[in-house]
Order: sequence, then structure tokens, then C-alpha cells
Amino acid sequence: MRKKRYNYTPEEKVFILKRHLVDRVAVSDLCDEYQLQPKVFYEWQKLFFENGAAAFGRNERSRKRSEEARIQQLEDKLRRKHEVLSELMEEHVKLKKELGEL
Repeated sequence: MRKKRYNYTPEEKVFILKRHLVDRVAVSDLCDEYQLQPKVFYEWQKLFFENGAAAFGRNERSRKRSEEARIQQLEDKLRRKHEVLSELMEEHVKLKKELGEL
């Protein structure tokens, strides 16, 4: 009979890896506890270290993304201001023509 597969969340995977790396729990003990194959554990570890730089680079990316969002918001606000100002000036010119001031 096949064992039921369990899909671990990324947070759970990191927790399991942390137990091995920080708490010095043996891989065999973790694999028994979480019903993992050692190959799967080592694949997680490899992926974790390959993408480790991304953990430190996210702040810069998120800050850049928030700055871009802020710039877009300000540009939209400026565009709307110009539209409103144009409408007001158009109405002002029409009113002056009707009153004969132009």
C-alpha cells in the first residue's frame, strides 16, 4: 500500500531545514519524523541555498516596487490636476467670451 503524500508549505520546509542546520537534529531523525525521503530533504536544502540570496534582496526589490507605485500614483494625480485645470480654463474662456471681455 502506498503512503499518503503530504505537501509541505514553504514555511514548513524552512522550519524542517532550520531544525537540521541550527538545532543540529540528524537528517535521519527528521526524515523519520516527517516521513520524508532523504533525497527530498537534500533537494530542499539545495534549493534553499541556491535561492538564499533572494532572501536578502527582497527588501530592495519591494522598496523599488513601492517607489514605482508611488511615482505612478503621483503621475496620475498630476495628470488629473491638469485635466481639471484645463476644464476650468476652458469654462473661464467661454464665460469671458459670453460677457464680451475677449
